[in-house]
Amino acid sequence: MTSARPQTDDRPRSKAIAALALLALGSVTAILATLESFPSHLVAAVLLLASALLGLDGVIHRGARRVIELAAAALASAASVIVLLGSIDLVADVATIVLWGCGIWLARGAFSVGPKLSPASPPSAAVMFWNPKSGDGKALAAGLAEAARARGIKPIELRRDDDLRQLVLAEIAAGADALAAAGGDGTQAIVAAIAAEHELPFACIPAGTRNHFALDLGVDRDDLVGSLDAFVNGGEKLVDLGEVNGQVFVNNVSLGLYAEAVQREDYRGAKLRTLLDMAPEVAGPDGSGLQLEWVGGDQSGDAEDAVAILISNNRYRVGRLLSSGTRPSIDDGLLGVTVFETATPGPGDGVLRRPWREWTTPEIELAASEPVAAGIDGEATTLIPPLRFRIRHRALRVRIAGHHPGVSPSAALPDKLAELPAALWRAARAPR
Repeated sequence: MTSARPQTDDRPRSKAIAALALLALGSVTAILATLESFPSHLVAAVLLLASALLGLDGVIHRGARRVIELAAAALASAASVIVLLGSIDLVADVATIVLWGCGIWLARGAFSVGPKLSPASPPSAAVMFWNPKSGDGKALAAGLAEAARARGIKPIELRRDDDLRQLVLAEIAAGADALAAAGGDGTQAIVAAIAAEHELPFACIPAGTRNHFALDLGVDRDDLVGSLDAFVNGGEKLVDLGEVNGQVFVNNVSLGLYAEAVQREDYRGAKLRTLLDMAPEVAGPDGSGLQLEWVGGDQSGDAEDAVAILISNNRYRVGRLLSSGTRPSIDDGLLGVTVFETATPGPGDGVLRRPWREWTTPEIELAASEPVAAGIDGEATTLIPPLRFRIRHRALRVRIAGHHPGVSPSAALPDKLAELPAALWRAARAPR
């Protein structure tokens, strides 16, 4: 009697084959459309590039120069649209967009990976701290507190003057054996830090506005109530936490333009205007740049030409076409450091030099002569130098519902767009 062959999921392989076919067809239609309308598409591309360069330069200046350059950028952008409309081949261009869009969508599915969660027993005294105002009141609208009680989880509503840390410590003293946070990433960081200190399992409930931490953990951000099942049928994995001067962060710490802007009282009501007002002070010709120097790993330098610095709990995919702004993993044991610059390209850099530098390191220290404005997981604060960043490797026990992805959407994606065809080819040739 022969033993049955194990069943394998052939869907990723099929998606890879289909994605390759669609991307190839889309490339053919794009080439044909470009040849048919040459040189219109090239002219439109040059106009768009000019619009971007003029717009960026206008943002970092004030007065008449800003007005003139932003107006010129708008005109160049409008001209590129007119050129494209005048040469458009509706069938070919729409076909290209549809084929590439479907191909990229299938490519993401081709690189999906299963969750890497360890079995875990449900806690007996789980507590959820929830903010009824986070995410425009989505937790309240979804009846999250009632859903938590139905699962044996004690909900504690947060009010304006509550000391969250003291509330959490009081529940632990009363016997809580698992903690959950339903709110923004600032709330997540506070509860996660205490959970790590006491070696308790933690569940991220995506009740905030953007829920970046939930996304990279592999929590379904559209399934708010279902995320409570992390303490019912969930598995567990260990993830990293970032730390700056003893304060824990789950996502990132921003320094520079954004961090300076969020300090202002009018930022919440006029974000774009506040950022535009701040840009010349930080990045303009009369700006002093960021008065910071750093040492970390094999890197050292200063931020004289920097607009902003982002130090993150593991590396973000920055400037990528696929899943940009996500972290492939949160357990690599490394901080991600990204320095955004406005320096004029040097010899050999080229006109399209990438305007940022990035690297990873387990720790980094930044020196400054005065307190530094910072945004920690989106919350405005001021840090006293030196700024000492480190990673707490696999410090947090995270529970994730069994029916949620359990991994970042970019966990298996190739790092560069140029690597996509070869990666798809390997996936398509994988044995059944």
